Amino acid sequence: MPMPKDIGVIDLMMGIPTPNPPRQYDFMRPLFRDKESLSQFEFPVEYMFKDVPKTGRHEDYVKYTLDKMDEFHIERAMIGVSLENETSQRALKDHPDRFIPSGNVDPNKGMEGVRQMVREYEAFGIKAVGAFPCGYVPQVPINDKAFYPIYAKCVELDIPIFCCAGVPGPRIPMAPQKVELVDEVCWFFPELKFVFRHGCEPWADLAVKLMLKWPNLYYSTSAFAPKYYPKAIIDYANTRGADKVLYAGYFPMGLSLERIFGDMPQVPFKDEVWPKFLRGNAIKLLGLDD
Repeated sequence: MPMPKDIGVIDLMMGIPTPNPPRQYDFMRPLFRDKESLSQFEFPVEYMFKDVPKTGRHEDYVKYTLDKMDEFHIERAMIGVSLENETSQRALKDHPDRFIPSGNVDPNKGMEGVRQMVREYEAFGIKAVGAFPCGYVPQVPINDKAFYPIYAKCVELDIPIFCCAGVPGPRIPMAPQKVELVDEVCWFFPELKFVFRHGCEPWADLAVKLMLKWPNLYYSTSAFAPKYYPKAIIDYANTRGADKVLYAGYFPMGLSLERIFGDMPQVPFKDEVWPKFLRGNAIKLLGLDD
């Protein structure tokens, strides 16, 4: 079932390149202990991603990103936004029809983290928030009670949380992202819309089992080239999970759009799954205008 070419794709994980990308990962530095992560890697998972995009230097990185989106028929992309990031703010202001704002949360900040969510919601209309349990300093497991005020505020604001799950790429402990931890969260917060990020490996089968169990649990394909989408996820999308699996890329962090959309036509989704995967599920989940 070939990928259709007439769908305006919604990418649920994209970044706008910056002149100094290695600085993006300094927040994890206190967790690193091995020599390569501390002194050699510019990108903490470059041992996994051999062709990290080289975006070069540009006068206008927002225009560069839009040109890349147009090249690959990406109608809209979800980007991180904050009160400190002027580039993302300009992208949202000048191109509200192309960029979808998402905040980032840190449960270690307690109520100040919740207030930050509210400020970003009021200032930018964020449609989601992102979480990286293994990347916090100190790390915070998915089901840790420090996350509960954030989950509660997501329910109150009616926005989903996109949360990394599975073994993390950076060389840091994996325990906070064990997939089974999501079960307790979905039980305690049945209204919370929770979206897996970054594969759930090696527990993709368990992720499918939990998505069958919990109505508001979803899976996004971020950080995986389509060639490596887990078979369990493809089979689930082609059967009972057509409304639960959403496209997310990883440009420019680790995957080029050339690589993603070069692989994509070989993914064996059924004809009726493609429109939902590439667009429809994102519209419903985020409450977007179609």
